[in-house]
Amino acid sequence: MHLGLLLSAAASLVTLQLLHVRQEYHIVVGLVFVGLVVVHLAQRRRTIARMATQIVRTKTSVERRLRLAVSDLMLFFITANVLVSGVVDWRRGAPTQLPLPAPFYRWHLDSGAALVIYLVVHFWHRRKRLWRSTIR
Repeated sequence: MHLGLLLSAAASLVTLQLLHVRQEYHIVVGLVFVGLVVVHLAQRRRTIARMATQIVRTKTSVERRLRLAVSDLMLFFITANVLVSGVVDWRRGAPTQLPLPAPFYRWHLDSGAALVIYLVVHFWHRRKRLWRSTIR
């Protein structure tokens, strides 16, 4: 699963070079990535439910799990933002402009860059556990 997430995220970035040829390549690969994120979260539903209850009952002993829950929530929000901004840009036929200075004025590009940065950090913090992880 983790390898599929990494490969689909990388493929989505690679297909950015093909946008001048066919926009559909980027859309399909991006949707595959979002689908894998949903499957990944579904596989971790017990962990996510446990972390969600711990957010409500914050204790100092669960600080690490709280950080992990907040991290997963942020990752979900950024991924959803990339999906929504991509759909909006696709329906409009042009990039959605934000009231920010260049080069930070394109919504999908900015949210995609934020996702890439967050994925790199997310992967880096979990790199030792990724090869040992199992699906329950």
